Amino acid sequence: MHRSPSVLARLAGALAGAVVAAAALVAVAVPAQAATLTQVTGFGSNPGNLAMYAYRPDGLPANTPAVVLLHGCTQNASGYFANSGWQKYADQWKFALIVPQQSSANNSSSCFNWFEIGDTTRGQGEALSIKQMVDYAKSTYGVDPSRVFVSGLSAGGAMSAVMLATYPDVFAAGSVIAGIPYRCATSTTSAFSCMNPGVDKTPAQWGDLVRGAYSGYAGPRPKVAIWHGTSDYTVAVASATESRDQWTNVLGVAQTPTSTASLPGGTSLEVYGNDVVRLYRVSGMGHGTPVDPGSAIDQCGTATSYFLDTICSTYRDALFFGLDGGASPSPTPTATSSPTASPSPTPSPSPTTSPVCVTASNYAHVAAGRAYQSGGYAYALGSNQRMGLYNTFYTSTLTQTGPSYLVIGC
Repeated sequence: MHRSPSVLARLAGALAGAVVAAAALVAVAVPAQAATLTQVTGFGSNPGNLAMYAYRPDGLPANTPAVVLLHGCTQNASGYFANSGWQKYADQWKFALIVPQQSSANNSSSCFNWFEIGDTTRGQGEALSIKQMVDYAKSTYGVDPSRVFVSGLSAGGAMSAVMLATYPDVFAAGSVIAGIPYRCATSTTSAFSCMNPGVDKTPAQWGDLVRGAYSGYAGPRPKVAIWHGTSDYTVAVASATESRDQWTNVLGVAQTPTSTASLPGGTSLEVYGNDVVRLYRVSGMGHGTPVDPGSAIDQCGTATSYFLDTICSTYRDALFFGLDGGASPSPTPTATSSPTASPSPTPSPSPTTSPVCVTASNYAHVAAGRAYQSGGYAYALGSNQRMGLYNTFYTSTLTQTGPSYLVIGC
């Protein structure tokens, strides 16, 4: 495929990621047997001419999930792996990482070619190369075909949308960070207007582009999380709303959020449908992947160029993907602050208005303040009724019967 170095160089300048040396992958000496990010060859015909890297934590069980990570322009696999925080949760919750790497032979600034039709069509180019990496991981590492996910930044975020659109039968969910809706651009020229000021289409028009990526597909569609800084001047903030419109339309839910929440780092969360689309807006953040260095469970990553110290997006995405243990309870399911038994709902205050039922994942209920979590379980606010495991797989219906008082069921 012909690449235009001058145009692509301009594109890279506008849609740049950080250049991180491979030596930064390991900050301290580790035992020789410890897991490392390793290049894999011979994973398929590789029509997109990409490199494959993989990370498999020590003690990785069979039938494990896998996450595909897609770096931004001028970045590489090792840099994104080192700074994004995904290694922390892969080690903790035991899942594999597949990290494709673009080459300057394909793109002068090592951007994934999210704007080239030959690379964004099912069964072709870079999209097929990434899919072949997943196929290799399934057959060689024993990856669970039903638990494959994708996440990326900037050009990698736009390519994440490409994979979700072209291979809905491969990916269960994905995350688009500072990215672009699928098929916004079909050339290097149109890529600039997609990035800034952005392109406005109706939800149905955006949705039709995704549906056309795999014509006739009638199976389940992946869930999608969208992240964007409100001070991103590289990829217009409007792209977040357009991506929201695209994926809510594809998943058949309204463009009005079912719940909202305020999170750390000046982050607002909008949840759509039954938690099938999420939109995170990070106040004051520029162009990059949100990270929050630290040792707490919800902290991750390294703050550097295009890895911005705000909130650990990787932690939120890992929970959204259901990677925090799945159906397994927390090793310490009972905390001292946990209720010893579910109180009877009879003391509930009499409602002053008609009760409102909300159905969402337990994680979404907690994020919205309708419930709280303790010891790996979610509990309804006020009544303290146990709703099940605190993750995105468990769904509950809650009814507010009084101020700060909710019960299970309608």
